Amino acid sequence: MPAQHAAPVATLMLDQRRRVAVGASLLVLIVVILAVISIGTGAVTIAPARVIETLRGAVLGQRAIIESRDGLVILNIRLPRMLMGLMVGASLAMSGALMQGLFRNPLADPGIVGVSSGAGLAAAVVIVVGDRLFGHIAGGSFARLPIAAFFGALISTSMLYAIATRRGRTSVATMLLAGVALGALAGAATGFLSFISDDRQLRDLTFWALGSLGGATWSKVAALACGMAILVPASAFLARGLNALTLGEAEAFHLGMAVQTIKLAAIVVVAVAVGASVATSGAIGFVGLVVPHMLRLMIGPDNRLLLPLCGLAGGALLLAADIVARIVVAPAELPIGIITALIGAPYFLWLLLREEQHLS
Repeated sequence: MPAQHAAPVATLMLDQRRRVAVGASLLVLIVVILAVISIGTGAVTIAPARVIETLRGAVLGQRAIIESRDGLVILNIRLPRMLMGLMVGASLAMSGALMQGLFRNPLADPGIVGVSSGAGLAAAVVIVVGDRLFGHIAGGSFARLPIAAFFGALISTSMLYAIATRRGRTSVATMLLAGVALGALAGAATGFLSFISDDRQLRDLTFWALGSLGGATWSKVAALACGMAILVPASAFLARGLNALTLGEAEAFHLGMAVQTIKLAAIVVVAVAVGASVATSGAIGFVGLVVPHMLRLMIGPDNRLLLPLCGLAGGALLLAADIVARIVVAPAELPIGIITALIGAPYFLWLLLREEQHLS
């Protein structure tokens, strides 16, 4: 590279690193602030200072603080809910980024293209059919929900990739239409299960359809943590391969990438993350569309930076949406999927119109 070109390139790289460092620091600060507000928000409002004092006392093992009213509310209800929202948001945003890298298209999202619907259908089967066949087994249906949702998401993602991809190229129109069709089929099957369900099962199905963090428990947090333990290192492993795939599958192969392994790993990781999220919080849409696309506009398409920042931003977005859901119709609670849809649906329409203008 000529000397006169080396300096501007080095300056651009330094500016990008600074921008990423500032953005990451800002996201961490936002997540911390939203986490404290989330723990303090609810039927019983707890001041931020009291939240921090209670968490500190719990870490130090101070029995008086742990057994106080605020301590019981925070440690048994609010803290699991906050952690679940953080991990669900991170899982959905990182899954969206992985899908967009796999399909090489910014319109890919687990909720839009039917992956969440497939996971939700599998969860519905467990709730209605599995509850009748295996309800006597210890642990109830929750023990089987993450496994069922994983296989539902895996089947949906695999079908979508097989339908939309031909000769290494993914058709945007085919992907969206196939996603609509898969979502409609899953919705019809879920509707039939709703029709034959009893009152308790119908309430559970309504929860899965709209999405909520209201049923947060430490066991659900543990299930999500297992999914994150797979998602985070796998994303770091896949980032370089997804960067190469942006050039095309043939080009990535000539660069020494194991293309089929990368695609298969991405599909399985998305299925794990989306399955765990749907099993614990229901179907929450548009997080995987909005967050990766906005970050891509700010920091560029490098998945090595994009994926971890998507985790932070996705967690922040879902925490903010959950806070709004608890405040808007207090003391009742609005389903969180409504909040994310109000944000994501207009954004998706704008993206779709923008893609059409680029193609025309």
